[in-house]
Amino acid sequence: MEHNPIQQYKEQSISTMTPSELLLLLYDELVKNLMRCDLALDKKDFQQMEAAADKCTDIIRYLDETLDDQYPISQELHRLYEYFIYQLVRVKVGRNKQVLDDLRPMISDLRDSFRIAEKNCAEEMEKKQRQTEAT
Repeated sequence: MEHNPIQQYKEQSISTMTPSELLLLLYDELVKNLMRCDLALDKKDFQQMEAAADKCTDIIRYLDETLDDQYPISQELHRLYEYFIYQLVRVKVGRNKQVLDDLRPMISDLRDSFRIAEKNCAEEMEKKQRQTEAT
């Protein structure tokens, strides 16, 4: 079976990403699907809303499964991801826009926190590298 060049490029791009880049990509995809869920709810397109909510749930489950439990924050993130999944079920079952409106900023803020942490780590590594080169 021959691969589509665009699909092949996407697969190659993902396979060469750093763990932090992949994490941010997953969060971006999660936020994008939350927006799709919201738009579908507005249009009363419940099939599309459920598909977007299911994709969000799949991403959150993946994020949860890949946590490294040696770090204390992982336990907090497990609970947070569990809460997000519970809320997404409420959105799907109740077609509840208010729950979605409450959930979206929490997930966006978490994504932004990871983005800031990644940037800070990169700057710290750069700083250490400059110090090493200077000595």
